[in-house]
Amino acid sequence: MLRLSGRPIDSFCDRHSRRHFLKIGALGLGGLALPEVFRAQAASVNPPRLPSGGLGHKAVIMIYLPGGPSHQDMYDLKMDAPIEIRGEFKPIPTNVPGIEICEHLPRLAKMMDKFAIIRSLYGGVDQHASDMCLSGWPIGPGGNQSGRPSLGSAVSRIQGPVDPTVPPFVGLTIKTGHAPYSNPGQPGFLGPAHAAFRPDGESMANMRLRGITLDQLRDRRALLTSFDQFRRERDFDARMESVDVATRKAFDVLTSSKLVEAFDLDREPAAVRDRYGRGGPEPAFGEDAGPHWMDQFLLARRLVEAGVRCVTLSFGSWDRHHSNFTRLPAQLDRFDQGITALVQDLHDRGLDQDVTVIAWGEFGRTPRINKDAGRDHWPQVASALLAGGGLRTGQVIGSTNRLGEVPKDRPVHFQEVFATLYNRLGIDVGSVTVEDPSGRPRYLLDHLNPIRELI
Repeated sequence: MLRLSGRPIDSFCDRHSRRHFLKIGALGLGGLALPEVFRAQAASVNPPRLPSGGLGHKAVIMIYLPGGPSHQDMYDLKMDAPIEIRGEFKPIPTNVPGIEICEHLPRLAKMMDKFAIIRSLYGGVDQHASDMCLSGWPIGPGGNQSGRPSLGSAVSRIQGPVDPTVPPFVGLTIKTGHAPYSNPGQPGFLGPAHAAFRPDGESMANMRLRGITLDQLRDRRALLTSFDQFRRERDFDARMESVDVATRKAFDVLTSSKLVEAFDLDREPAAVRDRYGRGGPEPAFGEDAGPHWMDQFLLARRLVEAGVRCVTLSFGSWDRHHSNFTRLPAQLDRFDQGITALVQDLHDRGLDQDVTVIAWGEFGRTPRINKDAGRDHWPQVASALLAGGGLRTGQVIGSTNRLGEVPKDRPVHFQEVFATLYNRLGIDVGSVTVEDPSGRPRYLLDHLNPIRELI
């Protein structure tokens, strides 16, 4: 946090003391103060970047579905399997001939040409954590993500910020009782300077920045004037003379109208917000996972437009050991609304070539329905949904066997998906390396080939 110490002195007309005013912006990145982050980021090297369309840079929106969504109840229904495998949902046709998906995803079905489904995803482990979905690495001996950086952190290190007042990596994941669901993507050996920039608190209300309104914060000139007045009234404290470039840059971030206004969803027309849906930060079904907070889909779009390269968020509670067929319809409806509104919005705004969207969970669910009308953990196979990024959409990649147990055709490893996401950002994982603390160059992934069908 950028903090200028001093006794509270005269209040502003809105009754905020100058000391309070200058403590705004307690937005944390792994425990480092912003000036420290910018000193570390100054060492980042920006490689050549892909030409961009309307956005001006490439970006990824990563939607984590905590708990492991049921592949055979969303994108891979097995109508020829026995009833104890098949379940209660029916498939519906999509606008791409030959592709069928769950009846509770009707909006997605109508715009399947803008999406790609992977039905044969493998390489997951039986861990309730976001690590695999945000980095391509499970929790291992090295801790979270096996000590490796998440995609957002790697992009922060390799490409740096698009705009010096906008962080390259933002994590919207809120705190959950089961902490591994709350990982927004860790920096691993890259260190806290490349951690996700996170709103301080559990709801967007805290983006009002400790009592300072958005209108106050937008008026940068008034804020800087107050800053100068503070310096004068403190008898020109010598410490102010030592403020370095990194600290001044941190001050610019905290007073950046681009960043603050990106978080101000009230700037969007009501019709746009209604198209996405609203929701809130409460955990889905009161369970220990993510919220049904469709606002975050819209917020992610606003953040990438402001200059963020990677946004992560979590959505829903998908660990359906029981009540699978009574709870999924409501959750699928909300997901269907949020994801299709986001992807259509990107197309409408001319951003579909620049912004890649992925939605997936840590594993699939058991083919056999259990005694509680649920499905249990099944890391043998999972599914993923992708859109945007100039990908070849309107297709299904891979298949599973008759009972949905294992990949049958075209198995796709989690890390192949990450190689594809990095490719869309202009990063060749076959040649780009990052240094670990010992100075050793490390590849970002073990599986280095992007998915050929998509690019």
